[in-house]
Amino acid sequence: MPNTPVLADFCAPTARRRLRRTAQRVLALIAALTPLAAAAQSCRISAPEWATQGLSLPLVDASAVDDDRIHLEADRLSGQTGETLVADGRARLQRGLLSLEAEHMEYRQREDRVQATGQVLLARGDDRYQGSELSLNTEHQEGYFLEPRFYLGRTQAGGRAERVDFIGRNRLVVRGAAYSSCALVDGETAPWVLTTRRVRLDFDANEGLAEGAVLRFYGVPILAAPVLSFPVTEDRKSGWLPPLITTSSNAGFGLSVPYYWNIAPDLDATLTPTVLSKRGAGLESEFRYLRPHWRGEINGFWLPRDLTAGRDRWATRWTQQGDLPDDVHYDWHLLRVSDDNYWKDGLRGAESLTPRLLASTAQAQQRRLLQVAGLGEVEQHLYARLQQWQVLQDTDPSTQIAPPYQRTPQIGALWSNRGGPLQWSLQTEFNRFTNTDPTRIAGSRLHALGQVALPLGNEGWRLTPRASFNAAGYDVDRPLSDGRTRAGRVIPSVSVDSAWSLDRETRAFGRDLTQTLEPRLLYAYTPWRDQSALPDFDSAALDFNATTVFSENVFSGIDRVSDANQLTGGLTTRYLDRHSGAELARLGIAQRYRLSDQRITADGVSATSRFSDVLVQGSLMAIPHWTLDSSLQFNTDSDRVERTITSVRYSPGPLRTLYASHRRNRGVSEQLALGWQWPIDGLLAPVSRLVGNDTAKANGPARSSTSSCDGRLYGVGALDYSLKDRRISGAIVGFEYDAGCWIGRVVARRQSTSLQASSTQLMLQLELVGLSRLNAGSNPLAVLKDNIPGYQLLRDPRAAAATADHPTATGGDTDTP
Repeated sequence: MPNTPVLADFCAPTARRRLRRTAQRVLALIAALTPLAAAAQSCRISAPEWATQGLSLPLVDASAVDDDRIHLEADRLSGQTGETLVADGRARLQRGLLSLEAEHMEYRQREDRVQATGQVLLARGDDRYQGSELSLNTEHQEGYFLEPRFYLGRTQAGGRAERVDFIGRNRLVVRGAAYSSCALVDGETAPWVLTTRRVRLDFDANEGLAEGAVLRFYGVPILAAPVLSFPVTEDRKSGWLPPLITTSSNAGFGLSVPYYWNIAPDLDATLTPTVLSKRGAGLESEFRYLRPHWRGEINGFWLPRDLTAGRDRWATRWTQQGDLPDDVHYDWHLLRVSDDNYWKDGLRGAESLTPRLLASTAQAQQRRLLQVAGLGEVEQHLYARLQQWQVLQDTDPSTQIAPPYQRTPQIGALWSNRGGPLQWSLQTEFNRFTNTDPTRIAGSRLHALGQVALPLGNEGWRLTPRASFNAAGYDVDRPLSDGRTRAGRVIPSVSVDSAWSLDRETRAFGRDLTQTLEPRLLYAYTPWRDQSALPDFDSAALDFNATTVFSENVFSGIDRVSDANQLTGGLTTRYLDRHSGAELARLGIAQRYRLSDQRITADGVSATSRFSDVLVQGSLMAIPHWTLDSSLQFNTDSDRVERTITSVRYSPGPLRTLYASHRRNRGVSEQLALGWQWPIDGLLAPVSRLVGNDTAKANGPARSSTSSCDGRLYGVGALDYSLKDRRISGAIVGFEYDAGCWIGRVVARRQSTSLQASSTQLMLQLELVGLSRLNAGSNPLAVLKDNIPGYQLLRDPRAAAATADHPTATGGDTDTP
């Protein structure tokens, strides 16, 4: 019966324990790669059809992990058990996670070696090989494969080779190879391909070492090296990151090539040589460390002899945090640049949300619970802090910044009760204030803040009477306006805060809802105290909004306390999903009524109007994928809207976000902001034809439609437009193209440096999947992440999880070591 397969099961020389450990590692790796593949939101490279469907035996069979026997079947079996078995016609062999299929097979049991010819298919874990001839020791997995095509599941890449030598379960040598995560057709044709004379792959050491390597992108050589190292797993590894090409109106053409150095499990560094055509050569560096009780990061950029400025330029940043004995936690953040024009010139190393105001702080704090007789359990918070500022001033007097005060030092203590009918707290603090502006007063302040409150009520209502005081004493280095160098004041305050929460069941938006009605009333009284002669080190007027309207003081900080005899009322209604509790809509209104004139105000003019502006705030999340927020400030005396803020965001799915906001402050500013990340399907076809995308073709004889990879183009950007000045104050516009096996980014950024001047920068970046990887810490990704609300990485192994702010090494993830 020639068409009936003949089966043979027998034991061979085994190393069961070693095989089991290897199999468990492979299964764990497969489990780790499963969410990685699922997280891809665009076209994803997968194994070719011959690698996933060509073997009729199970590719990964959990039951085979502990089965170390040789399973052999074929149309015809001949030979002698214990010596040599010959299998012809649909011959199949499996041992644990090793599967083999060929037209002809000879198995020599004494040597535990199989010789296969014909159409040979081999599966080792999730790696696949197909070639003409194989010789392999099945226990030690040592042997060779001639003229194979191969696919490595751990790198999601593969290619062709003249010969593959297996030198163990996790090591192999590939000769005459063409390697890519793109489809290889007709030899080396692929969007990107790495051709080598010899490659050594060591999965245990996470290293691929290529000799005589040439990297081509669409046929153009972009890198050649006698020896090239790259990773073969998702672990961290030293190596080169994708280069960054920029062009800037201030710095000229720039090329940066980062090198990641995996020093130790708890230490790593990234060194980035940079060349700027208008500025010269520089070096950017990042050093990170992680110890059991402390961790930190040091960044720096050095540009020796700037060709344009004629001097050295530099920037440095150092952050560290840790724990000391006695429950003391400390941290510091230092940031400095070489000169005032650093931010204008767009140099590396000083990116910040406030590029002209650079803060450096160092602090230590201790939190403890104390048992105090008569007071019960008391929480104690002791702290000390140093804070300094570097202000980058402009030569234009109209754009200069008043430098904030430095705290050298700030030392304080805070005590508060834990539980009990009364809630109380006491804070005392000493500050030494200095300033870089010699015309401004400097000095010391010792202040104390205390309060006691009696909360009454339950979940449906709350009534909280409160009494508090703000006391401060000053010792200044020059006489005040009244001639004193020492002064002090104590300001008491009392308030009664009441709130209710009513609810009812209703139905709207096609859902069962709970509607709440939440009225609130706050009465506050603070007597007037003359503070005009006292210094103002840290106070500023609070923004008037739905939160601060219920504040008893219109100032932040300590030095200014507004007098008050006022009643504030508000009403909020919310719609909650009855089953999930999610908030679907909110509408609120609030206004303050003054029972007497307020003499201490932000502008120094007494507020004589009895009613404040009306604040109205609303939000809507009931429409799927849409979020709308709006607020307005209405002046009842002039019957006009003074300020509005409106924003809308549409996010129907991953990698799809549209955002718009409008802000208007009557007579002051009017700003329009737009942000987006969206696939541009209409431009996909011409772009694919332009780049000659072949990734939809098979990495072998055929490829299923479900794994085709046609690529996708995304538009990204953010615009800030001043309607009052009729000019763009900031703009980011770019494109990201995910071709499956490579990702390209082009991002242009324009930033205003004054009312008349701006700087423009163009950033280009290429990522080769399977050879180099990076994350949101690398430009231009950091620019997109910081400026586009809801921006997501095209390839994020952690899916929606937060990403680290550092680049990964070639093929490795470098989250904090």
